[in-house]
Amino acid sequence: MMDAQTPALVSCQWLADAIKNNLVGPKLSVLDSSWYLPKAKRNTREEFAQKHIPGASFFDIDECCDESSEFDHMLPTSSLFSRYVGDLGIGNDTHVVVYDTSSAGSFSAPRVWWMFRVFGHRSVSVLDGGMKLWEADGHPVSSEYKKPERRDFQATLNASWVKSYEDVLENIKTKEVQVVDGRSAGRFKGTDPEPRADIHPGHFPGAINMPYPTFLDSSGKHLQTEALAKLFKDAGVDLERPLWACCGSGVTACHIILAAERLGHPGVPLYDGSWCEWFQRADKENIISEWEKKKE
Repeated sequence: MMDAQTPALVSCQWLADAIKNNLVGPKLSVLDSSWYLPKAKRNTREEFAQKHIPGASFFDIDECCDESSEFDHMLPTSSLFSRYVGDLGIGNDTHVVVYDTSSAGSFSAPRVWWMFRVFGHRSVSVLDGGMKLWEADGHPVSSEYKKPERRDFQATLNASWVKSYEDVLENIKTKEVQVVDGRSAGRFKGTDPEPRADIHPGHFPGAINMPYPTFLDSSGKHLQTEALAKLFKDAGVDLERPLWACCGSGVTACHIILAAERLGHPGVPLYDGSWCEWFQRADKENIISEWEKKKE
């Protein structure tokens, strides 16, 4: 389908042509990877059953995860990931295209793109514009689902692409790495609440805020590389220097990783525990927030 240089993004037209030519199968897999915060009260599996891109399967980040972790949808083991994607009919030679149903055009799909990348699968792309643009462009949707035939998938985790609480704590001292947070400005500053009841908003020392919606245009497409480069520059991020990404729970941070890859900087590591873990484990001096002031 795609050679070793698989593009990070494919267009709706490209996918529509592939579907028309009956290319979806062992060599091309389409995954609806929609996920939303609980407060959105959306049942993504039900939505998938009602309507999805023809031939797509559903990828659930809350199912394909580390079940032993107290934090939501942390990265699974290589063996669990291998088994999960193999069950979706994906092999090591499959070109995987991921999308979600977000009204922004892209929300959780970059997380699943990143999961494939971190487990050594290069042939994965995000559908540019997602379901939002797919429908706006008048492409067909379906409620039919036929489970693909199981295939063998061998995942190999690139552990250097995943950072821990301890790594970030150490970096606050050394300041060697720029850490970019993909949450909204209000959650980052501490003026807006976090979506999880037991977590207060804020950020850790030295973090740089680049809210994930700024990577998208109004149609839901990902910004062109020139505009992307300007975003990083305006935020004071030097892509030639080491960079890590984080957010609330490791989902929207993957927009930062995707953007960096498109600008020729692949392999930006993710702090998977992100703010959820940080807030619960960090000392007060490592939490910068206007939240307490706001309540006074």
